[in-house]
Amino acid sequence: MKPVSPALTDMVQTWLETQRALKGTSNNTLTAYTHDVMSFLGFVAQHTGGEAGLSALKALTITDMRSWMASLRREDLTSRSIARKLSSVKSFFRWLGEREGFEATAVLNARAPKFQAKLPRPLPVEATRDLISALEVQSTEPWVGARDIAVVTLLYGCGLRISEALSLTMADTPLPQVIRITGKGGKERIVPVIDAARKAVAAYLKLCPFREDTGPLFRGVRGGALSPRLIQKVMQSTRMQLGLPASATPHAMRHSFATHLLAAGGDLRAIQELLGHASLSTTQAYTAVDARHLLDVYEKTHPKSASNRS
Repeated sequence: MKPVSPALTDMVQTWLETQRALKGTSNNTLTAYTHDVMSFLGFVAQHTGGEAGLSALKALTITDMRSWMASLRREDLTSRSIARKLSSVKSFFRWLGEREGFEATAVLNARAPKFQAKLPRPLPVEATRDLISALEVQSTEPWVGARDIAVVTLLYGCGLRISEALSLTMADTPLPQVIRITGKGGKERIVPVIDAARKAVAAYLKLCPFREDTGPLFRGVRGGALSPRLIQKVMQSTRMQLGLPASATPHAMRHSFATHLLAAGGDLRAIQELLGHASLSTTQAYTAVDARHLLDVYEKTHPKSASNRS
């Protein structure tokens, strides 16, 4: 007997397709959903000693949910990972309950373990400048170095995700003062493009050997679309040369964009719009980073701080 009934497997697939169609859920997120939900259903089958079908899901109790989370603990999963898996399962059960007309009370009332939310880890302003400048010498091909500078300058100068920067096409050039970006969930936003980013892209295009009028803006050495992994690798080698922390990743440039804007007096709502965050609470994480920086400055410089008392 298969651990999950064919009918329920089909329902999971339908739910995933619904998430993609209605919410524009990314492929990576759908892959995580699939793993989380199917592993949960496998646990249900093993826990109940039978096939995981709709009737088994309707009969789940809060004790069953606690047993599942205890099994995840035994696998040495962190509280953050368990909370993510529970969120995936709850999302599926909300949809399933509405579709099949039952209240998934035990699942939806299950409490996720508490964990300390990770704060964004931006780079200092000078370190960000040094990193972008050092990218040029990572490649023996001048056009590749110019390409890498252009990509990372867009991440930092416009707060783009790496996927958003690499989705730009030749039709977007020459870059205007504002560009329309399609982000997570298919949400569109208008992003200003600073002069430094426009100049970096123009410099790259001048050297790029691939001059097609269509296709991706950023190319690999064989002319195909540039892989995000290549930008991750070049940033890794650059940060090691500069002695920067492992947190200096492409996504950290987006964090740095938001944190530096906030530190310079940027409005939180405006930063939310620039980043494309659906909720202001997501953007508010940067206020905690900025407050932490202010406390560090206080401790190091104020005559009355604990570190400066004789």
